[in-house]
Amino acid sequence: MMQTVEAGTEMAVMPQEGNREGKYLTFVLGGEEYGLEILKVKEIIGVMNITAVPQMPRYVKGVINLRGKVIPVVDLRLKFGMESLDYNERTCIIVVDIASAGNKVIMGIVVDCVSEVLNIKAEEIEDAPAFGVRLNTDYILGMAKVKGNVKILLDIDKVLTADVVAAEKVAH
Repeated sequence: MMQTVEAGTEMAVMPQEGNREGKYLTFVLGGEEYGLEILKVKEIIGVMNITAVPQMPRYVKGVINLRGKVIPVVDLRLKFGMESLDYNERTCIIVVDIASAGNKVIMGIVVDCVSEVLNIKAEEIEDAPAFGVRLNTDYILGMAKVKGNVKILLDIDKVLTADVVAAEKVAH
């Protein structure tokens, strides 16, 4: 059963367990395209001044002040083990709602650039391939085949879950 949620002027279909069909915000990281559920996205902002926080993992860039709220920021390139890249005018921060242990946490993720919002049908999504026992692919919802390209659909809750505890300490 699909659940619909009012999102602006159109109806957004929320992907559910077993049914990953729905609207995804796609973005680029290191030449690859990724997508995340549009309902997890609060807003997209340009890179702003990020205050570094000592003794955080390298990929936790620090915190930003977004309209009076302190929000932790994770550089997704570094989180995924990619090389660091200087930020430019296309680099943005996607502000997302993360669900972790029953709590909702707002975090920012730095991406190379945002592409588009796609409505991805269930038949366009395949499970992530098994890369062997050493690679954890739990954070991948699936692989979407759209217009001849593959987009990696992320379960952003699972990508950032380990960071939520550290982020909550930083933000409070």
